Amino acid sequence: MSRAVAAVVITVALTAGLALRLARLDVRPMHNDEANQAIKFGELLERGEYAYDAFDHHGPTLYYLTLPVAWLRSQATLAATDEWTLRGVPVAFGAATILLLPLLPAGIGRAAGAAAAVLMAVSPAMVFYSRMYIQESMFACFALAFAIALGRAVTEGGLRWPALAGVAAGLAIATKETSVLVLPASLAACALAWWSMGSARHALAPATGPSLKAVLVGLGLCATVAVLFYSSFLTHPAAVLEPFRAAPTYVARGVDPADHVHPWHFYLGLLAWSSSGGLKWTEALVLVLAAAGAAMAWLRRDQAPDPDAAFWQRYLTANAALILAIFSAIPYKTPWNLLPFYAATIVAAGLGVSALARATASRAAHALMAGVLAIAVGHLGWQAWRASVVYAADPRNPYVYAQTVPDAVRMAARIRDLAALHADRERMLVWVVAPPHEQWPLPWYLRAMPQVGYWAKTGELPDLAAPVIVASMDNTETLDAALGDRYVSEFFGVRPEVLVTLYIERGLWERFLARAARVRAPPPRGLGGA
Repeated sequence: MSRAVAAVVITVALTAGLALRLARLDVRPMHNDEANQAIKFGELLERGEYAYDAFDHHGPTLYYLTLPVAWLRSQATLAATDEWTLRGVPVAFGAATILLLPLLPAGIGRAAGAAAAVLMAVSPAMVFYSRMYIQESMFACFALAFAIALGRAVTEGGLRWPALAGVAAGLAIATKETSVLVLPASLAACALAWWSMGSARHALAPATGPSLKAVLVGLGLCATVAVLFYSSFLTHPAAVLEPFRAAPTYVARGVDPADHVHPWHFYLGLLAWSSSGGLKWTEALVLVLAAAGAAMAWLRRDQAPDPDAAFWQRYLTANAALILAIFSAIPYKTPWNLLPFYAATIVAAGLGVSALARATASRAAHALMAGVLAIAVGHLGWQAWRASVVYAADPRNPYVYAQTVPDAVRMAARIRDLAALHADRERMLVWVVAPPHEQWPLPWYLRAMPQVGYWAKTGELPDLAAPVIVASMDNTETLDAALGDRYVSEFFGVRPEVLVTLYIERGLWERFLARAARVRAPPPRGLGGA
């Protein structure tokens, strides 16, 4: 494949990837985790305050890198922000992951990078989680950037690639705690591939690998980037120790989790085949191509024709396999955690496409493979559209996990409509009485209402009753007895199988009904007819 053709393919892939990631970006209700991250960002946006939480929220890069987007859109408060501001950040890094693929060395074949770019652009999993305001899309981007820069630092020397590897590693560390698993996996894969080359190692340049100076530059930049972010750009120097405090929490959560426990094959099964309620999903093509790439890389013994390409093929496929093995071995699993290893797997799948193309010189065979691949890519893109837009909050979608249901958005809209009829308007008092995990994502949807209070139990409530109360089902019996017929109640879903009760002061409810009746009433006809 010529450089021009590869550039065209990657440009088309980037365009398609952005189109899928940006389409109706606000269609899916905000997930609990997204809402939680949004409130954390709001503290930074409005007050310039950020403090790393050693027990939740992950690293600071997501919040700091959202600031420029909010500033560009002239949004100075959390209430002024919207889903486009927040989700636009992971979309950008999802696109940046596609743009990393031209950094792969030309020795492995431009077809490999171009094929990987196409698969990265239309993968339903990569598209779906690039549209969520969580760290995973950024983390996958930084982890893949580190892997590519590391390989080029080892094979090419100099200071440019070690510096890029250091910056990428620092950003990954400042993004998510699982960097302590992913970055060493890339180092181990690189060492394994280097060792496997045997006598062919002498043909790789530079023969001695990166110099001590290059290693120090990489480590120095990694530490500098991580320290800058965790210390809030040196305003809180002591905060750089907080990630070390977090280590026991995340080790315990991963090894002996209370929730989100899944079998070792959870990620592979999720990608290979899912079927629910008549909807079927599969990304098995990527897994098969990655396996083909790994087989061609490791089963071929003669590395003499192109040892550099052989090293890269082994390194990249080993990187995907090691990260997958580590994440599969950890009992704690959530679907979005597949992104770091799946990004590496897609690169391996690109190698598989290139290896299959090289296996035959027949133009007819190449045309057939191109046709089959085009149909399969179209199918992946169609699935990505269904997953991200049509069934974005549908539990039959395998990428939907603990997702907020549209009913919760309707409840928040009902509360805002009631506030418009209350004397205090948006400063109307609202109580939310529910366990913390059932309160979200209300803080996001009620972010423009400053008088919303949150309590876990009714015993914590103040004496003054609020005009509107949201209560979890385990608090309704107490509230029913206390409120009597002074309030009317409605039921709303928050997540699948999670209901809450909305209590509305009767006078406010009657005003709401009266206004609704006026809105629905047809206009009076004039004396002259219709």
